[in-house]
Amino acid sequence: MAHRFVFTAFLTGSRILGRSFMAAYNQAQAASQYQRAAAKAGGSSARASLSSGMTLDEACKILNVKPPANGQANVEEVLERYKKLFDANDPQKGGSFYLQSKILRAKERLEREIGPIREKAEQEAEVQEGWKPKIYKDK
Repeated sequence: MAHRFVFTAFLTGSRILGRSFMAAYNQAQAASQYQRAAAKAGGSSARASLSSGMTLDEACKILNVKPPANGQANVEEVLERYKKLFDANDPQKGGSFYLQSKILRAKERLEREIGPIREKAEQEAEVQEGWKPKIYKDK
């Protein structure tokens, strides 16, 4: 009689475990397909979030800054907020390492977004000023 109970318990447990693994797999597959579709539709911004796991909106919320609009972003404000929050969450001062790492990832995500914008602005400024080669003289 006991062997029936053990067999039934084992069978029921394996069914539950199998279903939960299948549900987790289906959810991960759906999330992956959604991110790939967003990467195709959204361009470089979506591809960057696919690799880092953090969207631009999430990074802006973490650092409490406005998202870059029309190619304009306040780099000084981002760095100021990053330094303040990173220092406030120092584990040696009683802060959280997890929050500190989220703040670092948010800054990196914003830098990836702002980087091409800054390069384009520098190139446009150079075109307007004219090309001035840097000349190095031997001493």
